[in-house]
Amino acid sequence: MIHLDGREPPTPPASDTTYVFDATLATFEQDVLLKSNDVPVLVDFWAPWCEPCKTLGPMLEKLAAEFRGGFLLAKVDVDQEQQLAGYFQIRSVPTVILVKGGQIADGFPGVLPEGQLREFLARHGVLPTDPADDAGAVEANAAPPDPEAEAVRLRHAVAETPDDDALKLDLVLALLKVGSAREAETLLDALPANLATDDRAVKARARLGFAALLANAPPSAVLEQAIAADPTDLRARHLLGARLLLEGNAEAALDQFLDMLTRDRTYQDSLPKKALIDAFRIIEDDDLVGRYRRRMASILF
Repeated sequence: MIHLDGREPPTPPASDTTYVFDATLATFEQDVLLKSNDVPVLVDFWAPWCEPCKTLGPMLEKLAAEFRGGFLLAKVDVDQEQQLAGYFQIRSVPTVILVKGGQIADGFPGVLPEGQLREFLARHGVLPTDPADDAGAVEANAAPPDPEAEAVRLRHAVAETPDDDALKLDLVLALLKVGSAREAETLLDALPANLATDDRAVKARARLGFAALLANAPPSAVLEQAIAADPTDLRARHLLGARLLLEGNAEAALDQFLDMLTRDRTYQDSLPKKALIDAFRIIEDDDLVGRYRRRMASILF
C-alpha cells in the first residue's frame, strides 16, 4: 500500500476489458451510483506510480472478465480525480469500495490475495453470471402473481419444506404485501443470521420499519393539515411519506422524503436520506426509483 504523498515514475494503467471502465467526477453518478442499482460496482482507487496497484488492478480486471457482468469495475486515477478521491476520503492507494443500490456496501485498503477477493465478493452476493440465466429472461415479462394467492402458495411450500430458509424469506415479502406485518416479522426474526444481508431481508426490514413508525401515527388527513399549517414540520412529512408508501402511493411518498432532504438533510441524524434509501429498497418501479435517485444525488452532490 502506497500513501498518496509518495511518487514514482508513471507507468500506463492496466488494460481495459468489457466490464472495466474509467470513472470520473462528472460520470460517477450515472456510471457508478445509478448503475449499481442494476449491478454491483467495484471502484478501484489507484495511481500510476503505485506499485501495489500494479498487482491488484490486473487481478480485479481478471475477476471482472471471469464474472461476465456479475459486477462492473470502475477505475479511478486519484491523480486525475483528486476531488472524487477526496469525497470518499481516500488516504492511500490502492483502496477498493463496493457500491450496491447506490450506497457503499463495503471496502478495503491495500492488496488482497485473489482467494480473499473472491471471498469478499461472495460475502456480498457478487457471483459470476451464469449464461444459462439468460434463458429465463423471457419470464420477466410474465404478469405478477396475485399477492394473496402468492402468500397462500408460499405458506404451503414452506409447510412442505420447513428447512428451506430462502423460501421463508420469500414468504416474508409476500406477507408484507398483503399487510400481515406481525406474521412476517415473527418469521423474519426466526431466520438464521446469515440471511440478514440478503437483499430480500433488507427490503423486508425496511418495510417493517415504516410499518412500526405508523403504529400510533395520526391519519393522513391530520398529517396533511399539519404540513399545510407548517411546511417545515418534517416529522409530519416523514409520517405522511411512510403512510403513502405503505398505501402504494410511492411517488407521493418520495416527494415527501425529498422535500425533507431539501429543507434539512441533517434532520434527526440524516433521517431524510435514510427514508429515501429505505423507500428505494421497497419500491419495485425501477424507473421511478431511478428518477428519484437522480434527484436525491443532485441535492447531496
